[in-house]
Amino acid sequence: MITVEILTIGNEILLGIIEDTNSNYLCRLVRGMGGRVRHISIVRDEIDAIAADLNASLARSPDLIFTCGGLGPTDDDLTLESIAAATERPLKVNATAVEFVEQRYRELAAQGYVPSSEMSDMRLKMARLPDTGRPIANPVGAAPAVVLEIAETRVISLPGVPAEMRSIVEGPLQSLLTQMFGRGSYREREILAVCGDESQLAPALRKVVALHTEVYIKSRAARFGPDVRFRINISASAESAEEADRMIAGAAADLTRALNEAGIREQS
Repeated sequence: MITVEILTIGNEILLGIIEDTNSNYLCRLVRGMGGRVRHISIVRDEIDAIAADLNASLARSPDLIFTCGGLGPTDDDLTLESIAAATERPLKVNATAVEFVEQRYRELAAQGYVPSSEMSDMRLKMARLPDTGRPIANPVGAAPAVVLEIAETRVISLPGVPAEMRSIVEGPLQSLLTQMFGRGSYREREILAVCGDESQLAPALRKVVALHTEVYIKSRAARFGPDVRFRINISASAESAEEADRMIAGAAADLTRALNEAGIREQS
């Protein structure tokens, strides 16, 4: 079984300003692909702290370490510098990463999102990778992800913005994850059911779970009440993204039908 550790980086998480949804998503991803997350840590935007946590993780020799956050152009984006310090691999300008960042800013400038496509030093910062690091395209943002082999452990550094992180994991990173885990893709969907009583919901869920044994279906709610909305998570892993999407779509369609038969409506 592939063992995984997650290192989430950001003062804003430790200050309670934002929630660490990335670790939650990656745990579901790893579980769905047959792996096991055995450790999660959250660390401040400080080089020594990040390097210490990374070295502690490397000492436990997991197959894979995900880092989340700290890949951007600002001074407090310190993940790659910290990895370089921890592994004694100097930061070097990576030509492939430079090409990606330049192209992204040309696109952003053409769309009017930034005033210029000029490669400033702060933009070039996102293309300075630890030696032997390999950039992975970011379909949404400007900072590429980075893959690094350290002894028997693979370190994958992902952006902290959830939309960017997911777009990389579910896109350009798929082939590497398939190679590691042997199962290609993990997908999930959430349905919101307008129902104040989980016992009313249970028969519909039971029916759909029996029809889709390879799909994970779970409802969640915090309390009773007429204004309660149950969140029903549907997730599946398969050898391809298309197959996982098909499994999710089939289960979702049957769930919608079962809810309707039970007099429970979905909230769009």
